[in-house]
Amino acid sequence: FQAEDGIRDHCVTGVQTCALPILIGIAQTVPFPGKKHFEARAADAEATAADWEYSQRERELIRDVKASFYRVLATEQKLAVSDQLVALSRSLADAERRRVAAGDAGDQELLRAEVEEERAGTERNTVAAALAEARQELAALLGVTALPALQGNLRESAELPAADLAQHPGVRAAAAQSERARLELNRALLDPFPDFTVSAAVGRDEATDESLVEFRVSVPLPLFDWGLGKRREARALAEARRYDAEAITQRLQRQHGTQLARCRAAQENVRAYRDRILPKAEKAAALVRTGFDAGKFGFLDLVDTQRTLTEARLAYWDKLLELNLALAELEALAGHTTESP
Repeated sequence: FQAEDGIRDHCVTGVQTCALPILIGIAQTVPFPGKKHFEARAADAEATAADWEYSQRERELIRDVKASFYRVLATEQKLAVSDQLVALSRSLADAERRRVAAGDAGDQELLRAEVEEERAGTERNTVAAALAEARQELAALLGVTALPALQGNLRESAELPAADLAQHPGVRAAAAQSERARLELNRALLDPFPDFTVSAAVGRDEATDESLVEFRVSVPLPLFDWGLGKRREARALAEARRYDAEAITQRLQRQHGTQLARCRAAQENVRAYRDRILPKAEKAAALVRTGFDAGKFGFLDLVDTQRTLTEARLAYWDKLLELNLALAELEALAGHTTESP
């Protein structure tokens, strides 16, 4: 409703009355050309950035599930090795008890055997606790309360393809955010140009019994606010987003190089344990065990060689786990699964 300023006086029996015409109409604000265009494109860029950020979170979740799965597999193998050591230590301790009872060995050898038996048991308990923790972590990532028995193998080697980091979701999201900031800067540059309002109204002046039609165009004058602060903020944000995109690209390149080197080193370590260290440790343990049965080696020699073999087996699974964790990181960067040669 709109009341006109014009006032008409009517005198009736000495009393002055005032009647104001009543207008009913509509008004529409029309933005300055270009403002809505940049706002719409900035919103599209924001949606694109959100899509790429979701894709990045998805990659990270897959990486975390793979890493947790590999930890469970490796820890299960380490627990099996620990169980073997416990069984061996128990059998050696029983053998020493029989030898002491027969007078063929001294108490110091029995004590050493019992110490090794207890030591193997405590180490086995530590590995079992680590396995329970790894299974709980994997169950939490999968969103289940009870984790079933797992099946799978850790990879001993894999092809290491180069990654197209330009297509990485983090890079694409940063590029979309940079584009959004640029569009918002362009929008801020139009702030000094005011929007205008178009209105139309109809009514009737009862005093003169005339119909009224009004058209109006109004433009505010930005006498005190020219949007300088918004433009400065938008310009600074656009520069920051551009530098962020460059920084993310450089960081991913460093990570990719680091993971490639880590994978190569881990593959070499796995080959060294598999092809050289473990076979030699197993051969040495077998020779000492045969010599111990023949009376050529003492109990301490047998314990030392068995301990060396166990440590080599545990280290092998640690190296294998390190390789698979590095492959999971590399696959998250590359966006696809590496394959065994």
